[in-house]
Amino acid sequence: MRGLRRWWDETAGGLPATFWYLWSGLLINRAGAFAMLFLSLYLTAARGASESLAGLVVGAYGAGGAVGTLLGGVLADRWGRRATLLAGHLGAAGLMLALAFSRELAVIGVLAALVGVAHSMPGPAFVAAIVDVVPEERRSRAFNLQFWAFNLGMAVASLLAGVLAEASFLALFLVDAAATLAAAAVVALKVPETLARRAAAPRVVAGRSRRPGLHTALTDRTFLVFVGLTFLLAVLTMQTSTIMPLAMRADGLGPSAYGVVVAVGGALIVVGQLFVPRLIEPFRKSTVLAVSTGLMALGFGWLAVADHLPFYLGAAVVWTVGQMLAAPPNAQINADLAPPELRARYQSVFYLTFPAASFVAPALGGLSLQHLGERHWLVVGGLGLVAAVGHLLAGPPRERRVAALRTAPADRAEALAGGR
Repeated sequence: MRGLRRWWDETAGGLPATFWYLWSGLLINRAGAFAMLFLSLYLTAARGASESLAGLVVGAYGAGGAVGTLLGGVLADRWGRRATLLAGHLGAAGLMLALAFSRELAVIGVLAALVGVAHSMPGPAFVAAIVDVVPEERRSRAFNLQFWAFNLGMAVASLLAGVLAEASFLALFLVDAAATLAAAAVVALKVPETLARRAAAPRVVAGRSRRPGLHTALTDRTFLVFVGLTFLLAVLTMQTSTIMPLAMRADGLGPSAYGVVVAVGGALIVVGQLFVPRLIEPFRKSTVLAVSTGLMALGFGWLAVADHLPFYLGAAVVWTVGQMLAAPPNAQINADLAPPELRARYQSVFYLTFPAASFVAPALGGLSLQHLGERHWLVVGGLGLVAAVGHLLAGPPRERRVAALRTAPADRAEALAGGR
């Protein structure tokens, strides 16, 4: 019993109440975010859209997500975290209700894009608020719990979505909107504003004074190297939902087999993620990221010789362990590199890697699989190894930058972020 208590303290102890309210809001939000999972099926089965038109509407949702990520980052640093969270959640709930009762495909397409904006706005604000309230020495465990909540919520959403879709597509949208409103209520009642207001010192650029903003993140060389390496990791991760189903079909494995592989990965995260912080704590973040990306490279490279379900399951275990190890240091490095006044903007640039990867992975991956066959997975594994080496090389400069940010006066933090 004492050992269990110590494990809990090391995993989740010492975190402020505001973090747990943010965590609860995220879990509720993700557990209810299932309407868009069935959007393409809803469009084709209930609204008579062609597959190509359904794909365009789903693509509009993704494009809206990219816009919402950047918008949410800017607003969270200007309005505040709480205001941005409330605006995103309330906007998403209202748009979801409008989507539920819309019949014209053109209107549905516009609403889907706007839902993408509203759904993505809270992301940077959530993470920035966590950084605001959690002491630096406890952020790794906080980010680990955030990743766990996200995946637990998605697992619940996947289960509920199938049941509700069988009963009524309308129920999908209505329950989704209700869950979003519930998350908004948690934020409104329990989460205070966490943004510390102070005037940001202007930087001199080409002889002119320029206040820090989104451009600071977009010109921060150390940060952009990290974002690029995270993009490679995201491309690997997206293989599971874009290219792997095609490879499994080519090996004679049906949708049920694919569902088993995805379920095993999700179950492993839900069961094992809470043990990750203690496992990685003694090691440098760059080393953990190199090992985690190397495991993902090994798992996906393994698919070059996989042709039966047990091989796919074994590979899924390997790359899922890599994802689990990568989550806490990835989030913490992103937080460490951002000046306090630009936390949400940095988060928004970081989060753009995922919609970008969701476009690149299927677009180039489909061509690669078509022309290279099973050798496609060797290419994917090679990308993972490149990212692993990149983390080892980029680790020391990142650590020097973080140390400089911690010791520099507040009015020099943004200048350091500019790579000077």
